[in-house]
Amino acid sequence: MKYSSPYIFYPDNRALETAIASAVDMLGGDYSEAARPDTGVTTADNFLHTRGNFEQQRFSTNILASAREVTEASLADIKREQEPGVWADTRNILGNILAAMAQQQHDTALFEKAIQCFNDALEVISQADSPLDWAEMQANLGTALQALGRLESDAKCLKNSVDAYTSALLVYSKKETPEQWKLIMLQMGATLHAYAKLLKGNRTFQKSVVAYKNAIAELDADNYPFELAAAHNNCGAVLHNLAESEGNTERLQEAIRSYETAWTVCMEQQQPIHLAVLCRVNKTTAQSALAELTQDHALADEVADEFELIIECFPHALQPLCLKHCEERLGKMRAMAEEASA
Repeated sequence: MKYSSPYIFYPDNRALETAIASAVDMLGGDYSEAARPDTGVTTADNFLHTRGNFEQQRFSTNILASAREVTEASLADIKREQEPGVWADTRNILGNILAAMAQQQHDTALFEKAIQCFNDALEVISQADSPLDWAEMQANLGTALQALGRLESDAKCLKNSVDAYTSALLVYSKKETPEQWKLIMLQMGATLHAYAKLLKGNRTFQKSVVAYKNAIAELDADNYPFELAAAHNNCGAVLHNLAESEGNTERLQEAIRSYETAWTVCMEQQQPIHLAVLCRVNKTTAQSALAELTQDHALADEVADEFELIIECFPHALQPLCLKHCEERLGKMRAMAEEASA
């Protein structure tokens, strides 16, 4: 079956930001200014947190090519046998930079080079000797595999991503490393969701829901407002697709509640307005699916009004494809509502 595509939110990539910071240090002072993002632009970035796994806000993406060059040059001077830890750490830095460039350019070959960097580093760093470094590299590997798997609709990559995150969880725990554990749960949920859509497997959808609910149980709105909103929104997206697979109205109602909670967190915690709008679009889309599934003409009329309100009130927060989606759903719901009064 063909699943709908609710908007998914991806957290900032902290490993990437650390990698870029290391590369900027190697580049020297002349590059520090060029690496800074343009904060003078006030127009909202309507794609922020929706593009994928390799997003960051602390640096300009224009620095990536120079960061790659200096990191590769640094590697040429490091002997794997003599300085294995330094060599592995530098490969890890390069892997994150290559993966960010791969996402930006939609370049499969660059993703494969990034994945090879992480695998090379993991040949040197062991779980027994350096557990936290090993877990971080497993997590980075999982993130790159997830991004490539989504780009290529490659089930094998997504399965390998799940395996890498599972390996990281051999070290990361809710008690000892709570921050890393929460973020891995977020990423695991996203990977399992993408994997389930390819497998068309309800059990994998359910595993994704569990991962997101694990994250939700540990995230709080004061310290992790975006991550909490993302977990609720993304969990709603999984429940939405699972409801489509099962033809289950209760799942759809649960998805609607998840989207509603995500919207509430975005508004109360003053997250970027486009994120709140996308939660609202997701929620209204799920309501339209519920109206169609139950043939509820009164709900269809309410949903049409809501889509009309979104389009009229938030034109600057909608991406062109999102606007097109809202207009199409508005037309369908209005036609459905008019059938009842004909």
